[in-house]
Amino acid sequence: MSLNDICVYIPAWFGCIATILVGGITYECTLSCNASSSIFRIFMDLVCGSSSNATSTYLSQHSTKYTYLGLESPALEALVISMLLMAIVPAHLMRSIGGGYDNESVAISAMCFTFYMWLRSLRENQNWKTTFIFGILSGVAYFYMVATWGGYLFVLNMIGIHAALLVIVGRFSNQVYIAFSLFYLVGTYLAIQIPVVGWTPLKSLEQLGPCVVFLVYQILFLCERYIITKGMKRIDGFLFRVVILISSFTLGLFILMAIVPKGYFGPFSSRVRGLFVAHTRTGNPLVDSVAEHQPADKSAYFRYLQHLCLFAPVGFLYVLKYLGDAPLFLIAYAGAAYYFSHRMVRLLLLTAPIASILAGIAAARMILWSLKEVAPVVTSPPSKSSSHKESIVEPAVESKRKKLGKKNDEIVYRSMDNPTLDISDQIRMLKLVLAAILLFFLPIFFLSFRGYCWKFSKHISNPSIILMGRMRDGKEVLVDDYREAYWWLRDNTAEDSRILAWWDYGYQISSIANRTTLADGNTWNHEHIALLGKILTTHVDEGYEIARHLADYVLLWTGGGGDDLAKSPHLARIANSVYRDMCPGDPTCRAFGRIVCIC
Repeated sequence: MSLNDICVYIPAWFGCIATILVGGITYECTLSCNASSSIFRIFMDLVCGSSSNATSTYLSQHSTKYTYLGLESPALEALVISMLLMAIVPAHLMRSIGGGYDNESVAISAMCFTFYMWLRSLRENQNWKTTFIFGILSGVAYFYMVATWGGYLFVLNMIGIHAALLVIVGRFSNQVYIAFSLFYLVGTYLAIQIPVVGWTPLKSLEQLGPCVVFLVYQILFLCERYIITKGMKRIDGFLFRVVILISSFTLGLFILMAIVPKGYFGPFSSRVRGLFVAHTRTGNPLVDSVAEHQPADKSAYFRYLQHLCLFAPVGFLYVLKYLGDAPLFLIAYAGAAYYFSHRMVRLLLLTAPIASILAGIAAARMILWSLKEVAPVVTSPPSKSSSHKESIVEPAVESKRKKLGKKNDEIVYRSMDNPTLDISDQIRMLKLVLAAILLFFLPIFFLSFRGYCWKFSKHISNPSIILMGRMRDGKEVLVDDYREAYWWLRDNTAEDSRILAWWDYGYQISSIANRTTLADGNTWNHEHIALLGKILTTHVDEGYEIARHLADYVLLWTGGGGDDLAKSPHLARIANSVYRDMCPGDPTCRAFGRIVCIC
């Protein structure tokens, strides 16, 4: 295969890998041994200071479960459905479409790989050797994530938040300690070996949270060993932990006060600040000018997730009902993905795995519940005669009469005389109707979702520089102005010509027109980008005097829509971040405009 073909196919290949890994995450979070508790039971255990035998209780209530090819139900059904959804959801398609070669095409697979290994290391009722192996593998998977995409910060902090939540809800154990310690040690050591990362994991404020969690884990582990050795009572052990944690916090605070003034820790990056503060305060208008970095509106979620917007919240409630160490990760992941995607529309990509997982869990459990309610009606034998019913019912009523006495006996006979008053039958009938409705509408929802995703895939599969237009009479036409302009540059300019254009078009000018451009998507010099913005937005005479020394030709896009005129306020802000005379006294260039000449 040629290198070009490999680059074209890589997003689709890794999209398949990410889909399989999402199924694995769903399976781990739906296994009966991992989802053996609930939010209410965890709260009661935390208050009472005890651990209920949740697993045995759950298994006894769900003894009808089966396995197929070694996979357990309902985790198997949730696995299949989540994979079906992840394979076609638009939020994932936009980075797994053939030809969409980008870092994120590989990074989503690396992220899901890290999450799966982390959750696999937390599986209940496994020996410590298995936890040890998968804890190391989670660190290796994280190393791969670091080498792939700068979004590894999200992965690291997501696992750190999950580890902290396990302590908060009282789920800290030797298994959790081994898994997280190995993940952090192996992952951080390997990440440091990447030159562009270096010692950042131990210096960046964005990565210090998991480091603090790691140190707290070591303190808690030593405390647990000491409490068990001394045989302390519950209240004494609790007070001992509080004293040790407060002492450690005080010591750490003094150490930070000594280190911070020396400049050891770096500040938060502008991209991270942009996720927590208003975009006008990030300090980097170049980042704010990109459309993908704008906040997501409500319609964006339905556009990229469609029916998953309805099923994912239902799956969230199911996770709260069937909770455990692994499902707790889904709770944290869902909250973080929603928040960050709301702050930046580009990060809707992060919602694809968690939305598919939650929707898969919801659909699987609803289907199985519906089949459980409908199956007895479909497979029940023909009804017997009424006399036979009486022969069965009367002894039951007689025994009930002896136990409940005369007053209750009247209630029993009244219920038998008027079956419409039997509440249990009404509830049973209501469940049956609800199950039939679910079994009828779930396939309709899925077919509708599949049709929408198919249309979306066709829409994003078109080349970005060839647009589909429609005439007034409804006739569809191809708008090929971009390529024709680049071809004109190729055929009518000298080979050593330099083209001045906004950086958005840099790669296209280089690859299609085969001409040198002053900036493209890989230009890291912010002052250089600001100078281009100044040339394109300042007074004509000043812009011309600067441009004639840098380039032979200037390329401008006009004609409406997202042309250079529409982008000009962003260009002015970027220029003003370096050349303050662009918008004096107006950092955000709110008063920026254009002069309209009427000739």
